[in-house]
Amino acid sequence: MKTLNPILVLILMFFVARYSKTEGKITKTVTIDSLGACQGISRQNGCYFLYGDREVGVMREYQLRKDSLIYLNKEYQFTVKGENIIKHPTGIAYHKGLLTFVGNSVRQNAAGTAWKAVINCINWQGFLKTKTLDGNLIKSIEDDACIQGTRPEYVNYKGKWFVATADYGNKANEVRLYNPIALSKADKTSEKGILFKKFTCSPWVQNLHWIADKGILVLIQNQIEGRKWRLTFLNLEKSIDSGHETVIKVIDTNKLDELEGFTFTDQAGKGIAVSSARKNNVSFMDFAIGG
Repeated sequence: MKTLNPILVLILMFFVARYSKTEGKITKTVTIDSLGACQGISRQNGCYFLYGDREVGVMREYQLRKDSLIYLNKEYQFTVKGENIIKHPTGIAYHKGLLTFVGNSVRQNAAGTAWKAVINCINWQGFLKTKTLDGNLIKSIEDDACIQGTRPEYVNYKGKWFVATADYGNKANEVRLYNPIALSKADKTSEKGILFKKFTCSPWVQNLHWIADKGILVLIQNQIEGRKWRLTFLNLEKSIDSGHETVIKVIDTNKLDELEGFTFTDQAGKGIAVSSARKNNVSFMDFAIGG
């Protein structure tokens, strides 16, 4: 009886471990209400902001205690004088000391086949204080450089911070990096000096998550349109340099609804994912290897 080459055995063991189902395992799923269809989650300074498209665009603040998100009785509405400004929030680019940007998808027809993407520059501390956009909306910028939709997130490339965003559809998808200072003063992202770099990526990107200490950009995706969860981990620098996504790993789950957002927590190897479902819309995840 032949024995397997020990080097081959080690290689096989490595790949089995690296891509095992323990990575990205869903450990608990709960329902968090009053968000409409939840559109994302943002971890900031030890707190977690979940946002969605209720009767108005809304955001609520939570604290993570063990394996539960505790509502802190703080609700924020993306309104000015009661007018719904960011009805469908699609991403929050926040980094301490930098301008904050919130994405919005604006329906252009009743059928929902035409959309306009808008990136809003916001006085974030003022917004958290007053809980509305009154006096805190600095600028609304049409993201006409996009192909389909906008979902802003801060990333760092070679020591400089940029606002990254990505498309949702399945044709010519891109991740684009915008200059945040120039973006905050623009009317449209197609203006000169806004776009820094871009690269092509896989389809159905709902949101982005930046892992700063590893230089990894996570594409928060669906495997098919509006269905089935996927997290794709990219080497950002190599993706930008090559002009096409450089994939480190892909994690699929057996969840069948629409994944909208994801963040790693302050606890190593732990993450939280949110979906647009009305029930069972928040899932806690374990990343046994690497994360």
